[in-house]
Amino acid sequence: MAAEVTQILLNAQAVDGTVRKQAEESLKQYQEQNLPSFLLSLGGELANDEKPVESRKLAGLILKNALDAKEQHRKFELVQRWLSLDSAVKAQIKSCLLKTLTSPAHDARSTASQVIAKVAGIELPHKQWPELIGALLSNIHQLPSHTKQATLETLGYICEEVSSDVVEQDHVNKILTAVVQGMNASESNNDVRLAATRALYNALGFAQANFSNDMERDYIMRVVCEATLSPEVKIRQAAFECLVAISSTYYEKLAPYIQDIFNITAKAVKEDEEPVALQAIEFWSSICDEEIDILEEYGGDFTGDSDIPCFYFIKQALPVLIPMLLETLLKQEEDQDQDEGAWNIAMAGGTCLGLVARTVGDDIVPLVMPFVEENITKPEWRQREAATYAFGSILEGPSPEKLVPLVNIALNFMLSALMKDPNNHVKDTTAWTLGRMFEFLHGSTLETPIINQANCQQIINVLIQSMKDVPNVAEKACGALYFLAQGYEDAGPTSSPLTPFFQEIVQALLTVSHREDAGESRLRTAAYETLNEVVRCSTDETAPMVMQLVPLIMMELHQTLEAQKLTTDEREKQNEIQGLLCGCLQVIIQKLGSSEQTKYVFMQYADQMMGLFLRVFAIRSATAHEEAMLAIGALAYATGLDFGKYMPEFYKYLEMGLQNFEDYQVCAITVGVVGDICRALEEKILPYCDGIMTQLLKDLSSNQLHRSVKPPIFSCFGDIALAIGESFEKYLMYAMPMLQSAAELSVHTAGVDDDMTEYTNSLRNGILEAYSGIFQGFKGSPKTQLLMPYAPHVLQFLDSLYMEKDMDEVVSKTAIGVLGDLADTLGSNAGPLIQQSVSSKDFLNECLSSDDHMIKESAEWAKLAITKAISF
Repeated sequence: MAAEVTQILLNAQAVDGTVRKQAEESLKQYQEQNLPSFLLSLGGELANDEKPVESRKLAGLILKNALDAKEQHRKFELVQRWLSLDSAVKAQIKSCLLKTLTSPAHDARSTASQVIAKVAGIELPHKQWPELIGALLSNIHQLPSHTKQATLETLGYICEEVSSDVVEQDHVNKILTAVVQGMNASESNNDVRLAATRALYNALGFAQANFSNDMERDYIMRVVCEATLSPEVKIRQAAFECLVAISSTYYEKLAPYIQDIFNITAKAVKEDEEPVALQAIEFWSSICDEEIDILEEYGGDFTGDSDIPCFYFIKQALPVLIPMLLETLLKQEEDQDQDEGAWNIAMAGGTCLGLVARTVGDDIVPLVMPFVEENITKPEWRQREAATYAFGSILEGPSPEKLVPLVNIALNFMLSALMKDPNNHVKDTTAWTLGRMFEFLHGSTLETPIINQANCQQIINVLIQSMKDVPNVAEKACGALYFLAQGYEDAGPTSSPLTPFFQEIVQALLTVSHREDAGESRLRTAAYETLNEVVRCSTDETAPMVMQLVPLIMMELHQTLEAQKLTTDEREKQNEIQGLLCGCLQVIIQKLGSSEQTKYVFMQYADQMMGLFLRVFAIRSATAHEEAMLAIGALAYATGLDFGKYMPEFYKYLEMGLQNFEDYQVCAITVGVVGDICRALEEKILPYCDGIMTQLLKDLSSNQLHRSVKPPIFSCFGDIALAIGESFEKYLMYAMPMLQSAAELSVHTAGVDDDMTEYTNSLRNGILEAYSGIFQGFKGSPKTQLLMPYAPHVLQFLDSLYMEKDMDEVVSKTAIGVLGDLADTLGSNAGPLIQQSVSSKDFLNECLSSDDHMIKESAEWAKLAITKAISF
């Protein structure tokens, strides 16, 4: 087999489908029959310079895919598989890979670089292959250029693949030295210089110690800044990408270089090619992100002990930064509004301007307004569009006091431009700007409203008219209407200024959703999102009109379900529409179900509606399933105990949702709906609990289910226990050990990175909600004793959470609540346990003095329950 491997790899890329299929089958068999020999022959193929480059490249790719996968569980299996291979086989493969770095064929070298990094990603954390980095770095500067380039590329990939704690500082220093020397202007080979610059980008996370040393940092910064002036565009772009990464990773070290960086970025934005100029703008956007975060976190009051002071780079650069950004707004592309993925200098400049406005607030207004006033009426469309874009970009950040007077003047002008401007770009940006006005400067919290009786009708007429415009303009008009409705959300239950226009607005939105071209520019989705918002923010006065919508939307959903013999494109469109219609019904159900009189009338539609939702599950579309499931959750909440009559037929779909590992969002939503049904049916859900609990326990023990579904499953245990009370007894022996092991895991995994911290806190919250539901469910039952054996573990979990000091507010509130639930349910039996607990008292006192009133309220309740339990 090994001898023919070249031919099979070439056949696997053949144009002829039969040949290709047969080759893929052979490769699969070979891999299954003898994995070590299969991987060795791939390594040999990749390293052999006499083989065709196509077969070598594919050999490397298959090797890479044998080491890594997107799905977590599959990745874990592949890592274990590699680690358990015979070490002599691994050594041979690794030597083939290193040899390939010297190959004259670029594709083979590049593929080998990626595979070496994947092997390093598996082995270095296990203290294996310790000689790798030394081997790569030895005599790097004596190597021929192509090998040097491949070695630097490999070092970059390794830094991307492994976390900084697995590479010792001595190696980090040597990698950085090699990389920075490779970037130096004295390096005559551009491929080497580019590989070095890209490698630095990946190595920055490792350079903490080096950036803390003034001399080393100065040297790295000098080399990066010099590389931004390279004659080669790709090197300039990569160097600016390094600057962007440095701005967020080492913000606090930038002060000595900021003036030089401004000069370099300003020159690039003005004169350089687009990919370079975009990165130069991105540098300033990144600085804004950093300063916005710092200012939000510290609220602007920096005391001596703030760990990261704000350097106010943006504020200091304003007088030169703003003119530079305003100039970029005039570099629009002709067709940017039609292309959803468009990104160019003008858009990057406008985005950065918006971030600057959020960073410095009022200070930006006097610097931007002269540009707006000067260009807004110019005959050339680019100037009118740029002025409108500039104005729209600064509406978030500055205070209403500063903006409202300007918006009052601009509003009429914008409404007129949306109707009369001859240019589509200008209309598109005008509608977007109106949306921003309504989003940030309209609502019950503002002292001086920009919308009043006098102009409300004109605004609505213009937006409805504008919804008939080309799709990209119509979509922005829907967006403006969305924020217009949202601003009246708190206007009170009885009357809203939109009431007189409600019918007209709804009709216009339905008309938009039926447009032939509604598939373009997200128009159909925007129309339904706006319709949902208009319904959600509507008042009692318009409830009869919302009621009239129900049969209309149901009829549309029915028609999509009846459609026969569709092409693939038509089916896709149909599925999208079904999802949107189910989403719309969900909002209507929530609206009409929230007040008694409308709920009563609305119930006449419940059976038909449920029938339609069940039919949606018969089609293959995850989005439609999600939306139908959410709508059923809303229906369960609205119908309460009456929902029981749907359970016999609905149960099988519920089970299907809980088994849907591929579309894990559907699974997560279904878990949430189980919670809704528990609240609706209470103990009437009991007959279905065995099936539901079995499936939930299966989900938890599967390594194929996405981790994000696990926290909601735990809180679902709590919902079930609350609904069925002491009948939860038979599940305790299965649920409690699962909760305990997840609790132990969740205590120690927070600080890896932000994503992990967020996930860990949601996991903790799910576990605590489960405990809370179980304790509350058993309250007052003769069977509370059954929970006693678990109480010490729950208290230990609360102790360790308190000790770790990395809970967020939500977890703190739930945790202190659980302490109260435990005391409340177990009474005097819990007293001694609570008194022995290491931190209950400190935790309680901390929560009692919290600024967060939700935490405080929870703690006051817990204190009562604990006092009772201890005083018995």
